Amino acid sequence: MGRIFETRKTTMFARWNRMAKLFTRLARDIHIAVKAGGPSADSNPALRRALSNARGNNMPREKIESAIKRASGQDQADYEELVYEGYAPHGIAVMVDTATDNPQRTVANVRSIFKDWGGNCGQSGSVSFLFQRMGVFRLGHGAFDAEALELELIDHGLEEMGEGRGEKGEPQWIARCAFHDFGRLQSALEERKLPLVSAESEFIAQTTVELTEEQAREVLELVDALEQDDDVRRVFHNLA
Repeated sequence: MGRIFETRKTTMFARWNRMAKLFTRLARDIHIAVKAGGPSADSNPALRRALSNARGNNMPREKIESAIKRASGQDQADYEELVYEGYAPHGIAVMVDTATDNPQRTVANVRSIFKDWGGNCGQSGSVSFLFQRMGVFRLGHGAFDAEALELELIDHGLEEMGEGRGEKGEPQWIARCAFHDFGRLQSALEERKLPLVSAESEFIAQTTVELTEEQAREVLELVDALEQDDDVRRVFHNLA
């Protein structure tokens, strides 16, 4: 059918693969939230966050409902949330956030990827002191006064708020709080019916390291390899 068709087909398959990986991660987040706090979003803040993130990423409704139903079953495997630490090439610190039903498989895969891409998988605490775990909320630009909202939310745990961009380049407001204030700030945002795009736990680097373009490419290749693993949810690093 020609070279153009082959190019389009490759692009389409790559997009479908990314969506499948994303939906798998979102389904696991829903599963973990249901197991921890039950299937009712009204009484389960973690599930509300997971559902908000799923809808924000255009996860089909039937997949969301199926994930909740499967997690509510008694014979379903439990997923563990595990964080692995290590160093990428050139001393870049890396935190790997995973959700797995087989920790032995996951740690073996993570160690193998670090080794294959020139890094080292470290012990617990080896790099975590370089990061702060925070709750991160992304809000769409809406009809609200950002400065007034920032002052109001300080009483609910808000530590910082600034402008940013979404994955498609759209403008967003990004609000951060200490991890122990995650639920409190989430409730405050929900009460005000603000345009919440996503709410996630993230490891924020306290300092960053600048590398040459070639060195940075080596680090990002390792990060990309980690993110391809089915058990990996997010990868964080202190590369500038």
